[in-house]
Amino acid sequence: MTGEGGSPDAPAEKARRKAIHARLKFMLPHPRCELDFDSPWQLLVATILAAQSTDKGVNKVTPELFRRWPTPAKLARAPKPAVEVVIRPTGFYRNKAKAICGAARVVTEKYGGEVPKDMAALCTLPGVARKTANVVLGTAFGINAGMAIDTHASRVAKRLALTQKDDPVKIEMELCSQFPKRVWTALGHRLVLHGRYVCLARRPKCAECPINELCPSALSAPELAWRTRARAAEKTMLEQHRPTRPTH
Repeated sequence: MTGEGGSPDAPAEKARRKAIHARLKFMLPHPRCELDFDSPWQLLVATILAAQSTDKGVNKVTPELFRRWPTPAKLARAPKPAVEVVIRPTGFYRNKAKAICGAARVVTEKYGGEVPKDMAALCTLPGVARKTANVVLGTAFGINAGMAIDTHASRVAKRLALTQKDDPVKIEMELCSQFPKRVWTALGHRLVLHGRYVCLARRPKCAECPINELCPSALSAPELAWRTRARAAEKTMLEQHRPTRPTH
């Protein structure tokens, strides 16, 4: 990806990317997935349910879902209509019920009730593609296999001129080539959260954005020092998500 005025390997562009990452890290030193979960299995199910839904919406239904069917084996045997009733608020509930019950069967029968720690294996589960697999591997297991790219992360990456691609997998590959592997999971979370609360789709909060000076798409001048903007953004994000269960 060529930024504003250079190749991706140009010293100025490398320095800009490093500065972008540094500011995002300062803003969110300990980024987290906003889905509530107590185990890799719960995160896998929650991430499947999060498609075309919000994390807040998913967090409202998963406590009852896991209370009634706490293990993959029990969910695999659950009557699908009953599961549909519980997860209906997340939308597309028939397809999602089919996916999570199917994933439960595979995890139970093929993997002994344990979520596999492998990208290829995860992507064979019903309802799971690279994005979901990256969330589970990175967040539940600490494995930096890639970045979870959703609409928020895609939007931020494009506005920062880190990519011109539209396909999430191609965006992921491009970003992974630009940043160290050790930061992939954390950076993915930071991009998602930044897009969710600051770099909004319709009315981005450019004046409040801590990376305003590094963004070629900024629509207004920044207010205050960037560290002050970063702390304010972090406070907003933390206030928006108060986990109902322990974070990981």
